Amino acid sequence: MSSKPTIALAPGDGIGPEIMQATLDLFREAKVHDHVDFVNVEMGKSVFDKGDSRGMTDIAIRTTEDCGILFKGPMETPKGGGGKSINVTLRKMFNAYANFRHFKTLPGVTTVYSKAGINLDMTIVRENIEDTYGGVEHRLSNDMIQCKRLISAPGCDQVHRYAFQTARKMGVKKVHCGHKANIMKMTDGLFLERFKRTAQDFPEIETGDVIVDALCMNLVVKPQQYQMIVLPNLQGDIVSDLCAGLVGGLGFAPSANIGRHISIFEAVHGTAPDIAGKGIANPTSLILSGIMMLRHVGLLKHAAIIENALLAALESGVHTGDFGDPAMKNYKPAVGTKDFTQAIINKLGTKPETVAAVPVPEQGAWAIEKHARPASQQVIRTFTNVITHVVGCDIYLDTPLAPASVAEEMQRCCADTPFNITLISNRGTQVWPTGSVYTECVDYYRVRFELKKDIPVGTIGQSRAVALMDKIAEKFTVCSFELLRTFDGIKGYSLAQGQ
Repeated sequence: MSSKPTIALAPGDGIGPEIMQATLDLFREAKVHDHVDFVNVEMGKSVFDKGDSRGMTDIAIRTTEDCGILFKGPMETPKGGGGKSINVTLRKMFNAYANFRHFKTLPGVTTVYSKAGINLDMTIVRENIEDTYGGVEHRLSNDMIQCKRLISAPGCDQVHRYAFQTARKMGVKKVHCGHKANIMKMTDGLFLERFKRTAQDFPEIETGDVIVDALCMNLVVKPQQYQMIVLPNLQGDIVSDLCAGLVGGLGFAPSANIGRHISIFEAVHGTAPDIAGKGIANPTSLILSGIMMLRHVGLLKHAAIIENALLAALESGVHTGDFGDPAMKNYKPAVGTKDFTQAIINKLGTKPETVAAVPVPEQGAWAIEKHARPASQQVIRTFTNVITHVVGCDIYLDTPLAPASVAEEMQRCCADTPFNITLISNRGTQVWPTGSVYTECVDYYRVRFELKKDIPVGTIGQSRAVALMDKIAEKFTVCSFELLRTFDGIKGYSLAQGQ
């Protein structure tokens, strides 16, 4: 039995098996297999087709946990039905909390920026577990559907610390936080606050923050002003694909999903079923992801040799059919996946001449520390010993009544309770006690109840708020309920638009 460390291997669907085989052929020629064994695991379409909505077998899950590293090709998520994205499921199941993507201008890959002589080299670090990607959704009324956006302090801390630690290793001078804290003041506000707190531990790194819509504009106008950007999940997903477009597309975008126990390296482009089996797919993205994986596990020398060979092959003009500029002096006809990979293999041990070569260290060896398997799920916390008090509740109703009628009914319901009705909002906009007759309402209201002025804070617990909800539920459909609390005297809830 081999004593070498192991990496779980999932070839993927569509073009996945072809580009994975090409990558493994390249790795074998570069002597990667002398240091690691790859263990196949069953994931993707074949598992979905058997009726398993997870898209992975129990054996695949345990093997990945035992290996600690998963190398995967693109995978298909069934359209319709109950199966969720296996890519998201894997990241969340194994708590791969940080998505890391490095975007660089590559020789032979023509873009508007390369034509202008602008060489890009930037990194996107994206929170990978939370945000709307929690997938917590409910139909609340005939006309209203909700998706919860969940942002936690520990989740923010994990991704920010990883970003700054990685920036320090890479020699990045400045890290930006992308956010929408001007609108989502509590969720993105927390993300930005924890960014600033984490930055205090890395005083040598300059920081900045930028609202995500301005960031997208800046990335198109002057992308070279950014070195590393860390973002929440959804915004990071969009911005990282935007950055891929700056350097040629998803076919040139490597991706790593980093966790404390398990990390996943993958191609982020689709399965391209229209060209599957034709032998013409571009394996560059998966090769670059594999290079990131080799660096992650400590095989630094192998990673540098392979990357230099890839750069040398690209600058020689070799390309698959999805890229290549006929206007280039060394333009050659497109080749298939195998010939493209062979061109890289032929360059092993050489260095590119038109771009800077990657320094090749003297050696590299497996450097991943294997943590003990947790006995159970761990609870991670940032804030402890916080004093909280109940000061009211928001009760969400499914009703076609007009705001004034809702207010009349709610005032009767709370008359003999410790609470007064202070606000009614619809789709986040205040419609009572003040508002505009031009604000159109749907059949879903937030009704806010707060402690009466003569009730001291700290004397009422959640049971009285729950009792109020129960009373209201006798006459109305209550869709959801949220306690209003203060945390160390600070309100833990937001105002409505127009309040």
